[in-house]
Amino acid sequence: MASRVLLAESVRAALGAWPVLQIAVENGFGGPHSQEKAEWMVGVVEQYFHTNVDLQQYEVEDFLAEILNNEFDTMVEDGSLPQVAQQLCSLFQQCQRGEEAAVRERISQLSQSRSKGRLTVVQSQPPEEEQESEEEVPMETLACSTIPTVVPTTPSSDVEIPAEDDDGGWTVVQRRK
Repeated sequence: MASRVLLAESVRAALGAWPVLQIAVENGFGGPHSQEKAEWMVGVVEQYFHTNVDLQQYEVEDFLAEILNNEFDTMVEDGSLPQVAQQLCSLFQQCQRGEEAAVRERISQLSQSRSKGRLTVVQSQPPEEEQESEEEVPMETLACSTIPTVVPTTPSSDVEIPAEDDDGGWTVVQRRK
């Protein structure tokens, strides 16, 4: 029973320290109940380890990816999924062997990295002078507000370009017959 409680704590620590899940919860990717979904995920992952014998890392990766995709509309592409799956497998094996001290030490490390990760997320705004660089322009500012009109300099014999706009500002281009 003690190993089950310890596993629950270690799963909570590993998932809580995972930046992908933190961002998904903080930004409401799972809807208005994102925090509850994250807590539910801890219990589901713990149960997954208890009900499946000899889980491989890739199986845990697939399970986590499926939950994130279904519950948070999130696909993990930062390479962290194998790391988290490996951590969970390792923690489960340590719990099974009764290595409570090692598991508690790892939980402590994960809790510390979670708080450091949150500080990094909050402090990640670049100074104003760096925002002026072309390479550092945020994606939001790259969105086009108008669509440029492309007009050939010499009309092709197959295409007729009318002089006036039809259909509320759109130019209708028709083939010649």
